[in-house]
Amino acid sequence: MRRPAGVRRGDASDPVSGPVRQRGQATVEAALLLPFIALALLAVIQIGLVVRARILVTHAAREGARVAAVGGTDAEIARAAAIAGDLALHRIHVEVERTGGVATVIVVYTDPTDVPLVGSLIGDAEMEAVARMRIEGP
Repeated sequence: MRRPAGVRRGDASDPVSGPVRQRGQATVEAALLLPFIALALLAVIQIGLVVRARILVTHAAREGARVAAVGGTDAEIARAAAIAGDLALHRIHVEVERTGGVATVIVVYTDPTDVPLVGSLIGDAEMEAVARMRIEGP
């Protein structure tokens, strides 16, 4: 292919060899954006783990309230809540109140945020769930 008059080899408008100065530009841009993309992905993972823990805490409170409604002791209620939510025993605190024929179970859980880079920026998440059920029986 013949070059048009006045166009040198390597110019941006050169139809034969293409732009010489723009080679590798996409690679450099990708290398600059990759850390931000990785950080955003880690943040999404950490948020997903916190949401999962929140759902488990709610489930633990409901299970504790169910055990309280059928006449379980405070120790049985705390054990049922911890097992149902598959939560770390040293991070969970369960309170039980029985008033007016209603059992109220309050579960407080501190979820560790341990995803690399992102977890240390957020800090541990403390969440609380309350469940109430009518006490069965006489």
